Amino acid sequence: MRRSRFYYRDPDAPEPNRPRVLGVAALIRRDGALLLERRADAPLWSLIAGFVEDAESLPDALVREVREETGLQVASFGFFGHFTDPTRIGAYPDGNVYRVASFVYEVDVASFDGLRPSEESDELRFFGPHELPGVDMPATQRPVIERLLGGSGPPHLE
Repeated sequence: MRRSRFYYRDPDAPEPNRPRVLGVAALIRRDGALLLERRADAPLWSLIAGFVEDAESLPDALVREVREETGLQVASFGFFGHFTDPTRIGAYPDGNVYRVASFVYEVDVASFDGLRPSEESDELRFFGPHELPGVDMPATQRPVIERLLGGSGPPHLE
């Protein structure tokens, strides 16, 4: 089975064969720890994230992705930043290769009751700030984590 692969500022990244896509990502914290999912399509821990559908607004996509991937209901959110470096590339098992522009939000959920992984993930887990630098995650998301841990605050505009 082919796996998804992610690149950031990597000269060996494949050339995209599809138009750039928009993505959203959620920073969901509980007691200072960040919720990540272990992706089923790659052996990596990932932010709760996904592509924005053509007929969706960014907030609608955020609410949908959080619900689909965690079972949680978004209570409120605030803009953390956008990450649009054109070297952020995702290559997927279906052969599609995209440049990805991500809009990241800090998300509060109504309750953590009902937290469950989706079909797209093998596991959900909270990681403390001291654990995050060592987590194996998509290269495209590493700048988000670095910005989060750097403490310079939102918004990040790239």
